[in-house]
Amino acid sequence: MPLDLQVRRFLEDLEAQQAPPLHALTPKQARAQATLEAASFGPPEPVASIEDRTVPGPGGLIPVRFYTPEADGPFPVLIYYHGGGWVIGDIASHDAICCSLANAAGWMVASVEYRLAPEHKYPAAAEDAYTAARWIAAHAAIVGGDRRWIAVGGDSAGGNLAAVVALMARDRNAFPLVLQVLIYPITDYNFDTPSYRENSDGYLLARETMRWFWDQYLATSDDGHQPYASPLRAPDLSNLPPALVITAEFDPLRDEGEAYAKRLRESGVPVTLTRYDGMIHAFFRRTATFDKARIALHEVAAALKRAFV
Repeated sequence: MPLDLQVRRFLEDLEAQQAPPLHALTPKQARAQATLEAASFGPPEPVASIEDRTVPGPGGLIPVRFYTPEADGPFPVLIYYHGGGWVIGDIASHDAICCSLANAAGWMVASVEYRLAPEHKYPAAAEDAYTAARWIAAHAAIVGGDRRWIAVGGDSAGGNLAAVVALMARDRNAFPLVLQVLIYPITDYNFDTPSYRENSDGYLLARETMRWFWDQYLATSDDGHQPYASPLRAPDLSNLPPALVITAEFDPLRDEGEAYAKRLRESGVPVTLTRYDGMIHAFFRRTATFDKARIALHEVAAALKRAFV
């Protein structure tokens, strides 16, 4: 399929701005650029309430923001992890999409601000993500949630963390999950898939940027082979929660996301895999720009509603 026309216009406008690629910046500069980008998404939808809390974590307090939709609780809870290559992004950068998810699904959304690299190398983000999920599962009633209906989700590096939390929760026999929502997830420390070669540059996320993200995240390249860094390398993917996996056609991460969906299915896990043709990495949050982003948002909401039975 060709590039979606809305995506083509977006990329042309981006090229005209002549902004440097993230891998040419320092982490501090990349974070500042990401903050400016998030402001361009516009104001978030109103929700019934937003509450900021902190939960104890292995490296200190972990900020979590709870978004409650208009309805009567207690609510099922989607624990959401923001994208940004484990280096950029925060609760604020994903404020709008979390509000939209809460409204569209009728679920409470808990957005977790895990520690970032390179200041905090692997497995800091993964352990924060898991620890926050464990606290939310145990204390859901405090914030109006229902511990019987807990899902994890995220985009890009956040999709990686959602998949890893599902693995950790199973491995540690910690808490049940009803769904994992993996939006163009990073699943493997590998830059030589066909989608990496086909989409190495010119489609927002470049292969060199992904190398830079991994270099910031990992203390050593050997860490990239660990299942809690690269869930595709986990020897056993059985007994995990059902999954919705979303990929984009013109995304370097397309093949590893689809490979993870295939392995989950082969391991007996119910999986829905949707590739959005014509789309690029990070399209999901751009609901004001791309029609297919709104379609994807409602696909996630529908999957959550089906899980709440």
